[in-house]
Amino acid sequence: MNALNIIFVVLIVLAFVAYFYFKTKQFRSSLPIAKKWYKSKAGVALAAFIVLFGLNSALLFPDTLTFVVAAVFLLVGFGTGFEHYKRAKHYGQFVEEEHALNKK
Repeated sequence: MNALNIIFVVLIVLAFVAYFYFKTKQFRSSLPIAKKWYKSKAGVALAAFIVLFGLNSALLFPDTLTFVVAAVFLLVGFGTGFEHYKRAKHYGQFVEEEHALNKK
């Protein structure tokens, strides 16, 4: 169980780093569609962080209250992750076109 905990911690850190990376890209971008795309990708990374945190807490502290809190984390994480994934997929179609139009 210790190895599984280490894997979850590494994935949690990677999800947080991805969130920070995409938020930084969002703030540095000057194009509106690219900003929305990076915001959506950051939302997916944050949702992954929430889901992984819920799973890790359920693994570390097997108690009824922890399972309830982990279930809430999983529901919120999967819900927001799915919504941000749909948005990122939608905005991703227009990012190249926006870059091409604003190159001139």
